[in-house]
Amino acid sequence: MSMRWGMTVPLGGVPLADHAAVFTALADAGFTDAWTAEVAGTDAFTPLTLAAAWEPRLRLGTAIAPVYTRGPGLLAMTAAALAETAPGRFQFGIGASSPVVAGDWNAADFVKPFARSRDTLRFLRAALAGEMVDREFPTFTVKRFRLERPPAVPPRLMLAALRPQMLHLAAAEADGVILNWLAATDVPTALAETKEAGPDFAVATRIFVVPTDDAGYARTLGRRLITSYLTVPAYAAFHRWLGREEILAPMWAAWERGDRKAALAAIPDSLVDELVVHGTPEVVRSRVQAYAEAGVTIPVMALLPTPELERGGFPALTELIAALGRPGR
Repeated sequence: MSMRWGMTVPLGGVPLADHAAVFTALADAGFTDAWTAEVAGTDAFTPLTLAAAWEPRLRLGTAIAPVYTRGPGLLAMTAAALAETAPGRFQFGIGASSPVVAGDWNAADFVKPFARSRDTLRFLRAALAGEMVDREFPTFTVKRFRLERPPAVPPRLMLAALRPQMLHLAAAEADGVILNWLAATDVPTALAETKEAGPDFAVATRIFVVPTDDAGYARTLGRRLITSYLTVPAYAAFHRWLGREEILAPMWAAWERGDRKAALAAIPDSLVDELVVHGTPEVVRSRVQAYAEAGVTIPVMALLPTPELERGGFPALTELIAALGRPGR
């Protein structure tokens, strides 16, 4: 059984200023971890800073901070500040992100994502240890940078990875890997590429969950998510590698010709059910536990809206958090 149990924060429908009650509810329910994403909502660090101050029982993690949207020095400073705020509780997850997030929204050149991720990982390892970094990396150059406040406990560095090259890099040079958009049955395929990792290697996975017994609602939402993510080249290549080219080809073809309605219709229920966890809270909790049994050490739920939450508001949310809490807590 996984000893770690995570939730993606902040939760929808709750202002950041009101999240103290959310963090307390998570910790009371046996959640051990609060993890952030960074796309177009909150940044990756502000919610974790609040969690660090409001709920000392939670470990904290970014999944992910993109390597293109901040300079190397600013990435190190931000991570160091949060590591100082929550000593020993912060895990720093970085990754390439996507051409949309890096390029279209943040005016960065999304080139050589593997090399940029590798170089950033190596820079951060040295900088967060308090070393002077004066080095020409293949994708950027840093001249005489040293943190003024290196953290007493440097954060564990985790790398987002989908396919073998990045998975091998995570196993060789990071303290853990962050997976995304895969079924529990896919986990062994991914982890087969991390065999050289050490015994304390962490495996975090974001799992989209829709805790409702309205399967039609959950599948409609799941189809929208699948067309949003699995049409991105990196995720499309990931699922080809996992063996889903035949089942996803009709969706990709419809999307390419601009027929969004046909793309949604081309996604079978079976695929949605594999990739998006839905059902009663008890079913969701059991299916998330399946990821842990497959080798994930930090399963991290990403809670999506449901009709029950929309009707019930914050009381329904706190009740749901309790129902989704860590098994055997």
